[in-house]
Order: sequence, then C-alpha cells, then structure tokens
Amino acid sequence: MIAYAITDPSTLNFNSLINDIQHFAQKADMIVYRDKSTRNYAQNAKLFIREAKKNAFSKVLLHREYRLAYELGADGVHLTSTQFNEIESAKSLGLFVVVSTHTEEEALSATQKGADMITLSPIFATPNKGNPKGLDFLLKISKLISCPIIALGGILTQNHIDACEEHGAKGFASIRYFHLVKHQAHS
Repeated sequence: MIAYAITDPSTLNFNSLINDIQHFAQKADMIVYRDKSTRNYAQNAKLFIREAKKNAFSKVLLHREYRLAYELGADGVHLTSTQFNEIESAKSLGLFVVVSTHTEEEALSATQKGADMITLSPIFATPNKGNPKGLDFLLKISKLISCPIIALGGILTQNHIDACEEHGAKGFASIRYFHLVKHQAHS
C-alpha cells in the first residue's frame, strides 16, 4: 500500500525542514510539497526537493506547478481537478502525474488523458471537503479504471488504510495522518 504524504504549513516548517522531511520519510513512500498560501513557493519548492531527494521517497512531487517541477528536478506533479488540460503537457516533460479526482467522470477523464495515478476524495469525513464518497464509491471506481487509485480524505488510522486497500485503493494520501503520527512520536 503506497503511503503518500501531502504537506501543508501545519506539517512542514521550513525552519525545521530537514527534521520534518526525515519524519515523513519514516512513514511515506511519496511526498508532495503543497502550500496554497506562501508567496515563496518556488524558493521553498527548491529547498523541499533538495532535502526530500536525500531520503528514500519513490516520488517527490510539487503541487499544481508542473513547469516548476520539471525545472527543479522533481519526479512529478500533483495536479488539481481543475488542471485536466495540463496532464499531457506535464507528461510530455517526463513527469509522473497524479491528478485529484472527486467524481466518476473526473476519474475516467484523468485516466484517459494519461494520469499515472489519481487521488479520489474525500473517502471519509474531512474538514471543508463536503460529504464523504465512502468505501463503496472507491470500490466502484477501482473496478472502472486501470490507473492506480490513492484514497484521500479523512484517513487517520490503520483501520482506515486497511479498509481503503480492501476496497481497491493502491495507496492512501493524507495530511493529518502524518501530522498525527509525528506528534505521537514526540509524546
């Protein structure tokens, strides 16, 4: 089961970047730098990629910015559900492409356009993300597409992870799971 860490300002601090990334590397196979609020995204992305590449992540990604991902030597990009028209451009640069999806139509479209992997969310209840899609929806989509599905949304426990795997997910992605694990390690 692929463990995919999605960073945000609550889980990744550039004053403790090395330690934070090393923490993620203990539990995650893949990692993405995601920060929708910073004005220093490009500068931070460069530091993030440099440090993340020193660890054993199978993929180090940037969020939304496929050209920057290419320029800085990231393995790939995690595109939003409004960036389907950028999948082919990102792929043409040799990037690994993950695409956020929330509906059957989005999952099918991302797959048809060449995404290497999709996230499907929210599977469980998560703040500000609407009603959860649920495990039955995850299973339905996993039977419709060949592209690996990463379950996302409200995944906080091993039981959540196991349930997602039983319902067709090839991995899980989370912000809060890795944040909780970090704080449990320091308690």
